[in-house]
Amino acid sequence: MPHVATPVRSPTGSPGTSPVVSPAVADALAAGTAVVALESTILAHGLPAPRNRAAADELEAEVRATGAVPATIAVFDGVPHVGLTAGQLDRICSEPVEKLSVRDLGVAAGLGLSGATTVAATARLAALVGVEVFATGGLGGVHRGARETWDVSADLPALAVTPVLTVCSGVKSILDVGATLEVLETSSVPVLGYRTDRFPGFYRRDSGFPVPWRVESPDRAARIWAAHGTGSGMVLARPVPEQDELDEALHDRLLAEGLALVAERGITGKDVTPALLEHFHSASGGASLDTNVALVRANARLAAQVAVALSSPTSGTRR
Repeated sequence: MPHVATPVRSPTGSPGTSPVVSPAVADALAAGTAVVALESTILAHGLPAPRNRAAADELEAEVRATGAVPATIAVFDGVPHVGLTAGQLDRICSEPVEKLSVRDLGVAAGLGLSGATTVAATARLAALVGVEVFATGGLGGVHRGARETWDVSADLPALAVTPVLTVCSGVKSILDVGATLEVLETSSVPVLGYRTDRFPGFYRRDSGFPVPWRVESPDRAARIWAAHGTGSGMVLARPVPEQDELDEALHDRLLAEGLALVAERGITGKDVTPALLEHFHSASGGASLDTNVALVRANARLAAQVAVALSSPTSGTRR
């Protein structure tokens, strides 16, 4: 039989936070068909309307074209949903919603709030229902100046305890990349480079840091994930496609301007990344937006290929 994920049980068992799983995702999980989780923060807080709604369809189409079932995740009126309808995608792309990490899921349930899920929350909810492959744009990480601010994304500790393989384009260059990799190592989260020896920097293919391990195929990544079995997550880092990489000079100028803008306005915590992304999008004339969409589409495609390999009875990924 193919590799089958074991759902992660909620420590509280609270019905108020139990995810509602769409019929398509539920059927796929029951049949052992490949499923790929997709986050909703990129739609609600990472891309402007109406590009975000088009991107939602594009990402799900990439997953389906590879033979897997997409499971976009979000919270509506306090209830987490794994797999969204077209109407729910409309809502997450047009309504003002909260940005929800793992710590916020209970608050959202108690207050009946709607929200888009971050990497940490998406991974957690995916694991709760047995989805083990997740595609996103970039991880959160250690922020610059964290020695003074202690500003470290909840994505990192979540990956340490959540058995989900996350396909991403590394971390955004606005972060302290070296410190982020150190935290992942300390947390026993393996980092694989997909056909690269360099850790990607989101808009740029090379963040300036190496990856510990390199893999050349989705099947090999699936084999490694199936053999992992420690209870932690894993990162499969794919660089943005070469033709879509943001120009180096433009990137460096936007980064310097964005960091100065954030400091001037006193923006901190979870508001930093959306503010910097907004500056990149507006000041680049849309170039960074095109790069953002291109890399997350490529990641969705790769995640689906890995998920299909995991679900195949001939893939060699059986436990």
